[in-house]
Amino acid sequence: MLKTFVGEGKLDYERYLSTSELFTLQSPTEELICSEELMFQIVHQVQELWLKLLTHELTELVGELDDDALWEASARLERIVRIGHCLSGEIRVLETLTPETYQTIRRHLGKGSGQESPGYNRVRVAAEYVSGTLDRLVDRRGTTVYDVYAVPGPGTADLRRVLECLVDVDEAYQTWLFTHFMLVRRTIGVSRGTAALDGVSTQVLTGRMTQPLFRQLWKVREQMTATWNGSGGYAPGAARTGRPET
Repeated sequence: MLKTFVGEGKLDYERYLSTSELFTLQSPTEELICSEELMFQIVHQVQELWLKLLTHELTELVGELDDDALWEASARLERIVRIGHCLSGEIRVLETLTPETYQTIRRHLGKGSGQESPGYNRVRVAAEYVSGTLDRLVDRRGTTVYDVYAVPGPGTADLRRVLECLVDVDEAYQTWLFTHFMLVRRTIGVSRGTAALDGVSTQVLTGRMTQPLFRQLWKVREQMTATWNGSGGYAPGAARTGRPET
């Protein structure tokens, strides 16, 4: 259907992006086991590319936080969140696979598991370094994550903003894991007796999708709720005169 001269790799755009090599990384059309296999391969390859970029951005973030460059860090965190949204949005393309079509593709995947994803594992490692530099940042300010939230002050507003941006990152990451969980549920099912290709029960995904990257930022929510005092405030329907107790 296309002219033979399309995509010969001679243009600057093609050379810069190595499109000739890029397009050889999927099975040739005549070797596809079904037409949907090309989609399956491309989506997973693109996911690995986004994860590579996510790891790069997290690595750069470590240096910015260690240098107290919080404006630059907050700008990068916005980018990281958008990358997370791309991961979730693009994996949903695979939800167009019906179970019987995936079962056909699945025969050719060996014993591969999402746990083997180099992109996924690199992101987890990079996040550990970000968590470490976050602890150092809070220590340099002479405060704690809990106090940044529970005792807010003008001297910690920028720090609180960065912490909230990191929560956005973590939420986007966990949303991606949940989206993957739903994909698995749609294609092969999730139960204790349903095994993935590596032989592990798909039930383990229910725990993995709630594993955060930055545990201390979620723990502080639990701590604040545990110490919450419900006294004070206005009673529902009462006249709101004066200042309520805090």
